[in-house]
Amino acid sequence: MAEGKTQRTLVIVKPDAVQRGLIGPILDRFERRGLKIAALRLMQIDQDVAAQHYSIHKGKSFFAGLVSYITSGPVVVIVLEGPNAIAVVRKTMGATNAAEADLGTIRGDFALEIGRNLVHGSDSETSAATEIALFFKPEEIISYDRADDPWIME
Repeated sequence: MAEGKTQRTLVIVKPDAVQRGLIGPILDRFERRGLKIAALRLMQIDQDVAAQHYSIHKGKSFFAGLVSYITSGPVVVIVLEGPNAIAVVRKTMGATNAAEADLGTIRGDFALEIGRNLVHGSDSETSAATEIALFFKPEEIISYDRADDPWIME
C-alpha cells in the first residue's frame, strides 16, 4: 500500500455536539482512525471570526444563520494530522446532510439534520491552511511521534 501524504486539517466540534456531550466520542472516532491531535482548544467563536470562517458563503441566504449558529455556544477547534487527513476526516464525519450520512460515520450515528450536523472539517488543503491559521498560531501546533505510529502507518 502506498503511503499517504501527511496533512493537517481543521475540525470544529460545533455547539450542538458540545451541548450534547459528544466531544469525547467525536474525538475518539478520529483518534481510533489513527489521526493525531496537533492542537486543540475549547472556545467561543466571535462574530468576526465566524464571518471569516464562513466567508465562502457570504451573500447566500443561509450565511447569517451559519454565523449565528457557530457563535451560539462553545466549540472545540482541533488540528488533526495524518496521512490523507482531509479525506479521512471527511469520510469519518459523513455526508454534510446528516439524513444522508452513512451509519458508522459521526453524522450518521449522532445527527439528524444538516443544520445540526455536529462537526466541520476542512474540504481541501487550501481551506485547511486558511482555517487552521484563523484559529491557531503556528507555535500552538505540535508535531510529534506517537509510540503506535508504526502500527498505524507504513
